[in-house]
Amino acid sequence: MENPVLIFGAKTLGKTALDIFNRNQVLVYGFLDDDETTHGTEIGDISVFGATDNEGFTKLIGQKCEAFVAVEDRTERKSLVEFLHETQQVQPVNAVHPSAIISEDAHVGHGNLVAAGVILQPFSKVNNHCLVHAGAIVDTEAELEDFVQVGAGSIIGTGAKIGENTFIGAGVTIVAGVEIGKNARIGAGSVVIENIAAGATVFGNPAKKM
Repeated sequence: MENPVLIFGAKTLGKTALDIFNRNQVLVYGFLDDDETTHGTEIGDISVFGATDNEGFTKLIGQKCEAFVAVEDRTERKSLVEFLHETQQVQPVNAVHPSAIISEDAHVGHGNLVAAGVILQPFSKVNNHCLVHAGAIVDTEAELEDFVQVGAGSIIGTGAKIGENTFIGAGVTIVAGVEIGKNARIGAGSVVIENIAAGATVFGNPAKKM
């Protein structure tokens, strides 16, 4: 990546993204965050310049720098991605930790965070703007649609299909072939052995609707 990166979000996920870009020797230009208490502060030696709609900095995206959205809230993340699409006509870049193991036959779209120790097996598919946290496994032919969040240490079994905007907590196991509808929520530590309807919240071993 030739251009520096401007990170949207200066909380925990932003710090994770900063570490990934630093490890990949990608210059981080700065942070933007809507929490005014962060403005003028530094993370490491990188400044938080202001709000995410600060035109003085957003106008540089696509010309002098790239963008990465490091916000865990799904609604806010989607809104920021749409802002970048509509106002700057750009796609956020990926943040992929150098320790991640990604098959040459895996597909990774745009704007994804792939954290330390993640494994993406052959013919797995991570579409766009997903967060795949440390140590997670996306097994062969499994697919994550857009804006999916996979918690640390979770396992997405062979051929499983995870619908758009689904949240999967830490340490979850989704067995092979299961389909999860969009906007579902899977509680931490759950074991999912059957299909989950769109919008459902499940928890437990085996996972049951709450």
